[in-house]
Amino acid sequence: MKKIIPPFTKETAAEKVQLAENAWNSKNPEQVALAYSIGSQWRNRDKFFTGRKAIVDFLSNKWNKELHYELRKHLWSFTDNRISVRFEYEWQHAETGQWYRTHGNEHWEFDSEGLMKVRDMSANDIKIKESERKFINQ
Repeated sequence: MKKIIPPFTKETAAEKVQLAENAWNSKNPEQVALAYSIGSQWRNRDKFFTGRKAIVDFLSNKWNKELHYELRKHLWSFTDNRISVRFEYEWQHAETGQWYRTHGNEHWEFDSEGLMKVRDMSANDIKIKESERKFINQ
């Protein structure tokens, strides 16, 4: 993965967001976790956890439940070492077969090496019909 370190410009912040989207769409928890610092602190909805092992565990569970996951991230704003994004992703619930579109926001803070040390995420899930999907990549 390309190393982009702070301070960010509009171009490097947008590139960081695109790299994150690409990594998450790989659905490879170990690969995704490498973008985060060893002690990265996460809030994902109502879950709070710290560290790469917890990130891998969280993402493994997530992608076992959220089938056909397809994500889009959009740069919202940035400062020297922080980036905010809005995102949408679509997925099918593994147990029920129901399709969802999830909308949310993330706030990221990076260390001097360009690794994310804080990730704060809020999101809402909306039931959709399979015919209403916007992201059909699989």
